Amino acid sequence: MKVLVTGGAGFIGSHVVRRLLTDGHAITVLDNGSTGDFANVPSDCDSWEMDVRSAAVIPRIMKARFDAIVHLAAQTTVKDSLADPAFDAMENIIGTVNILEAARKSDVQRVVFSSAAAVYGDVPENQQPVGELQERKPNSFYGLSKKTVEDYLIMYQRRYGLPYIILRLADVYGERQSDSGEGGVIRAFIKKIKENSAITIYGQGLAQDFIYAGDVAEGIYAALFTEEVNAIYNLSSGTVTDSQALVRLLEDVTWKKLEVVSGAAGSQQQGNLVLDYAKACEKLGWKPRTSLKKGLKKTVSYFTEND
Repeated sequence: MKVLVTGGAGFIGSHVVRRLLTDGHAITVLDNGSTGDFANVPSDCDSWEMDVRSAAVIPRIMKARFDAIVHLAAQTTVKDSLADPAFDAMENIIGTVNILEAARKSDVQRVVFSSAAAVYGDVPENQQPVGELQERKPNSFYGLSKKTVEDYLIMYQRRYGLPYIILRLADVYGERQSDSGEGGVIRAFIKKIKENSAITIYGQGLAQDFIYAGDVAEGIYAALFTEEVNAIYNLSSGTVTDSQALVRLLEDVTWKKLEVVSGAAGSQQQGNLVLDYAKACEKLGWKPRTSLKKGLKKTVSYFTEND
């Protein structure tokens, strides 16, 4: 299969690209390099340094005639979306419309889009774990832009017959991650450990649904080949881990006693949220296979060697 991976030089994209290459697929990476690093891209990929916000991507994609597009390129943090809503909308919404225009004009067979748990907003604990039919009530521009893109995908399918799969991701962590983004707390903690600095837990800390990037890549791979298209799936671990438990796991993995200090809770802190991945298990044959401890070992090892 000939696949375009937008944002393929970034954190999740680099895992997806490697998974696709393992089975011999022809991969092109489109990335503007603003947060991604082309050093993450294997040499046997084609690489386009372009911005999805530019209309120039449309004829370039059309000419290449891809079978499928994995659309990961995005502004990825709640904090930045609140600081600059216009940039968030341009990157996440307008950039996606350019990709969808190219896809529908060149008979792309499907678009796989990485959405986020942020589309759900704050959900009471008695309504968790959250399934895909849960009402979307985002409480940030980031969540709103992801929700809007989901609606564009659905409308493009209705109007133009463009097949889609939407994957709502929990808090992703793993190798090649930056210390921003929703799962960035793990990267931030590892950075503090390497600096021999104290780890700060803000307020009571968060209990997060962490999912290893390699497992997410497997979910995206499954989405590329399933017949269950025009559908939405959660990809998650289905469990939550609080900040204190995360510190204890990192102590086990690093064989270090870590210093922890308390900080004031931020106003942008979202409540705890756990997603139900039963639909992905049933329809995609997917489930998370990497325990948090195993994923942390891989992640710590990577940053020990490469940071």
